Amino acid sequence: MEISTLATYHCLAFVWYFFIAYSITHVETEEPPSELFLYGGQWKYLTVLNLVLQAVFYGVSFLADVLRLIKKLRCAKCVISSRDLLFSVLAFPVSTFVSISFWTLYTYNRELVYPKSLDGVIPLWLNHAMHTAVFPFALLEILALPHRYPAKKKGLILLGFVAFLYISWVLWIYSVTGEWVYPLFALFSPSGLAAFFAGSLAIIVSCYNFGEFLNRMIWGQSKFSS
Repeated sequence: MEISTLATYHCLAFVWYFFIAYSITHVETEEPPSELFLYGGQWKYLTVLNLVLQAVFYGVSFLADVLRLIKKLRCAKCVISSRDLLFSVLAFPVSTFVSISFWTLYTYNRELVYPKSLDGVIPLWLNHAMHTAVFPFALLEILALPHRYPAKKKGLILLGFVAFLYISWVLWIYSVTGEWVYPLFALFSPSGLAAFFAGSLAIIVSCYNFGEFLNRMIWGQSKFSS
């Protein structure tokens, strides 16, 4: 794909995610559903954090494209390294995990992750923008250009560290409010919750490996952006 085309695509993707993140963080309702609580605001939900993550990633990608267009190759090389690390370790695995885990649990019992009362607060199109469209966007990014993945150990350590931070944030919110971010968590004993978190970590690691596999199958071992 030509650099100018990539720049246009990345710019539009950045604007889209910025718009979605803005929309969900500014949803207004006179009577919030009883399942919602104020502590942590929207920033306690992985879905919302992922929207911000995707906006940052596409912003960095657009910057890399612009630097290449204006022939600032030395600066572009540094930004491209950051772009590829961000995509491989976070942007692809998290968006894939959000989409798969949400719709799996939603199909099983939506009240565990997205109570029906939210339908009156969050429009259907916004729900799909947050939980459905993120996965096709991630796949399109892999198809659009190759990304250099870090050494497997480094990538998984970084991913695991970020996962640990989010789990710590969820546990902190519970310790302060006595309420779980997602109703699903209330069903587990402490050991069951630990097993659930471990299983979720295994799934997101699989998402990381899946992205790396697709990148290698489509672009081979040696073709990387520069």
